[in-house]
Amino acid sequence: MQRLSRLKREIERWREIQKRIADALELAELADESLESDLTTEVQSLHEIVDKMNFEALMSGPYDGENTIFSIHAGAGGTESQDWVAMLLRMYLRWAEQHGMETEILDQTEGEEAGIKSITLMIKGDYAYGYLKSERGVHRLVRISPFDASKRRHTSFALVEVVPDIQDEIDIVIEEKDLEIDFYRSSGAGGQHVQKNETAVRIVHKPTGLVVTCQNERSQAQNKESAMHVLKARLFDMELRKKEEELAALKGQHVNVNFGSQIRSYVLHPYQMVKDHRTDYETGNTGAVLDGQLDEFMQAYLRSQVGQTPDVAA
Repeated sequence: MQRLSRLKREIERWREIQKRIADALELAELADESLESDLTTEVQSLHEIVDKMNFEALMSGPYDGENTIFSIHAGAGGTESQDWVAMLLRMYLRWAEQHGMETEILDQTEGEEAGIKSITLMIKGDYAYGYLKSERGVHRLVRISPFDASKRRHTSFALVEVVPDIQDEIDIVIEEKDLEIDFYRSSGAGGQHVQKNETAVRIVHKPTGLVVTCQNERSQAQNKESAMHVLKARLFDMELRKKEEELAALKGQHVNVNFGSQIRSYVLHPYQMVKDHRTDYETGNTGAVLDGQLDEFMQAYLRSQVGQTPDVAA
């Protein structure tokens, strides 16, 4: 039903844009100078809509239209990297807000001094996975450290993981004997209920070594259900990679969170630049990128996956 509803919305969008183009052509044929301003505005609006729809047409993968389970983990760099995770979280939350997507935090581990060690979100919206699969990999930050009294330049790393949320469409059987389940007290904000009761859940899938934690819900049962939801999605993703390694579109090969493995660099000092190392797309407007303007990077990646050469911005 969700897929049917999404397809109906997509068809309606195409019909609506077709009607608006036909109406604009009729206005243009009238050659009425008094309508020129309105026509110019409408043509610009149509250009933007068609560009967006062209972007979405690049997302032809079987799960691109699905919601996504999105995680960010601090890598090498200690407090610096944990602060970098918080910056990335803000960036992706702003991006999701700009695209009308819903976000829900499933699990979050705060840093000892600042920032976030790791966080897992559910991001819901049309083509959430299709958009965000381009973000999977290591993100590298170069800046003058706000935590260094000597104001030295530091390099930080964070790993982004993205899997499609399609558990309703797959049948994964997980044996109880394959699970190691621990309950513990949640960390961070949440009031007395969270602090005094062991509501947080950690599940280890022994055959694969996958570890999933969840502490955002108010009850132990809810956290366990959410953790199992994430575990199923990650198991599915792992199986899909085994069968479709040549596509490398879901998670790709394993990467180390350190030098030499980054997909994108964000340089704030000694110059300003964000560059994607897979497509060579770059921009000097680092502030806009960190405020969630990521579509150009996503589009460059998607075009590169279908053999199109991305434009490189100055």
